[in-house]
Amino acid sequence: MSRLAILAGLIGRGIQLSRTPALHEHEGDAQQLRYLYRLIDADQLDLPDSALAQLLDAAQHTGFTGLNITYPFKQAILPLLDELSNEARGIGAVNTVVLKDGKRIGHNTDCLGFAEGLRRGLPRATRRHVVQLGAGGAGSA
Repeated sequence: MSRLAILAGLIGRGIQLSRTPALHEHEGDAQQLRYLYRLIDADQLDLPDSALAQLLDAAQHTGFTGLNITYPFKQAILPLLDELSNEARGIGAVNTVVLKDGKRIGHNTDCLGFAEGLRRGLPRATRRHVVQLGAGGAGSA
């Protein structure tokens, strides 16, 4: 019996040391999926930020089903998408793109991930006010 194949990746800069491919592929194996996760590093490819549209087109035409988006593209990708989730629209940044039925659908899981990490790591912490150091796409969440 052949396993379902999924092709996904990460678009960003300076991502060669990312542990994300191993994490995704390991989980794919655990779920009995043939999960291929590729890095699309604009630095490694020697591409300017303006090549984001071409990278997205190439991933879509190659058969990628989804992409994670990281620095510096979380906000720059917004006008290249067909739809945005409520979270992505509210935050003004995208970290996940689902490529389905010819559409590019942007999502943002940063806020949920941060909130869940805070809930688990500091269960008794008051959550009314936050001091944020830093900014960018994840900082928007």
